[in-house]
Amino acid sequence: MKDLTVSKIGGNIAESPEKLEAFCKAFAAAPAPKILIHGGGVLASEIQKKFGMEPKMIDGRRVTDQETLKITVMAYAGWCNKHIVATLRKYGCNAIGLAGCDASVIKAPKRAPLNGTDYGFVGDVTPDCVDTVVLETLLSAGLVPVLCSIVHDGQGQLLNTNADTVASSVAAAMGAGLNCVFEHSGVLLDQNDPSSLLAELSYGQFKALQAEGKISGGMIPKLENGFKILAQGVPSVNIGKTKLKI
Repeated sequence: MKDLTVSKIGGNIAESPEKLEAFCKAFAAAPAPKILIHGGGVLASEIQKKFGMEPKMIDGRRVTDQETLKITVMAYAGWCNKHIVATLRKYGCNAIGLAGCDASVIKAPKRAPLNGTDYGFVGDVTPDCVDTVVLETLLSAGLVPVLCSIVHDGQGQLLNTNADTVASSVAAAMGAGLNCVFEHSGVLLDQNDPSSLLAELSYGQFKALQAEGKISGGMIPKLENGFKILAQGVPSVNIGKTKLKI
């Protein structure tokens, strides 16, 4: 779809009243067509800890057992999704909240063990998993899809998925540019120094910085997915104010 943009916000934005208000006001004012993808990991981790469970993350990806799956569904498809939709509606955005499983927007197989790690009930989402017809139908009706990263396998099993992977897959499937908004201004060489922002980042630079330990945690899937879809022909990928280039 011409001029379509896909935006993604992280849990730290979704769970901050001030940051969410600011984002939703700006997003609502941005020209349509547009799609919003969100996570909810901050809330999910908080709920896990209240139940005496310790969140398990590997390179920014959540290991999801049966109980963790229940919590992620409650957090992502429940509070986070509907709170974001309500806030967008406040600013006149005709948002409709969906999980990836709704209308089978995203149907994906369960991820096989990766490097010896079983991630549990996690979907292995690629652009081929995205039903572009459903999204185009909603967009043509003047709606703004707000997608959370709970998908399904077509056999009745819900699956948790990294929201950055969902966002990049949707952008690639729809041929749209991708903008990721999170708590930092972009990719920083020093997380405590806003002046260390990188205006541009190549794949080679990313891998070198990762090897040095300057890029880690949740930034890894953001960048891995971003570079992957750039190679697939997506027009642009921005991580905050950092523009990715091949």
